[in-house]
Amino acid sequence: MTGLGGQGDLPPGYPQEYLRLVTLRDGRSVLIRPIQPSDAPALAEAIESADADTIRRRYLGGHLQVTPGLLHFLTSVDYTSRFALVAVEPASQRGVAIARYEPAEQDGTADVAIAVTPGWRDAGLATELLRMLAQAASERDIHTFTGTYLADNRPVTALINRADEPANQVTSHGIAEFSVALPPPDQGP
Repeated sequence: MTGLGGQGDLPPGYPQEYLRLVTLRDGRSVLIRPIQPSDAPALAEAIESADADTIRRRYLGGHLQVTPGLLHFLTSVDYTSRFALVAVEPASQRGVAIARYEPAEQDGTADVAIAVTPGWRDAGLATELLRMLAQAASERDIHTFTGTYLADNRPVTALINRADEPANQVTSHGIAEFSVALPPPDQGP
């Protein structure tokens, strides 16, 4: 993903409190912010140029066909029931990760997904994105994250196992499904 998107024309309800510069375990900095509709071209480029392993892990095997409708769906969120964060490398303005939640069938539950480009893995970026996404979700009355992933995806398994609450996981035919309770929102001082 390239570009920061148009910071001048923010969508209604844009939660600027989720705009953060974060230092990762390896010392690199990354800007994390909520997604905007203006991120569509960069997201299209990221999906179309993703390596086969990223596509296999993120989309459970198949390559995603990028359409204007899909890009609109992925970048136009209400920041309440649908929320997405992008991580941008500050110097190049290139997007390096995306994390999102979408409403699940059960009230108070959301499906979560994260994708990190290969050069930015193993630095704590997915953990930071998941932490921020969980904070946003719990502040919006979502109490449980669910998801589906390839059972051999060890980084996802490790990420789920590091959650504050124990996850319920079921694996069948190489596909793992999980459910994890989110911590309640901070009550403040």
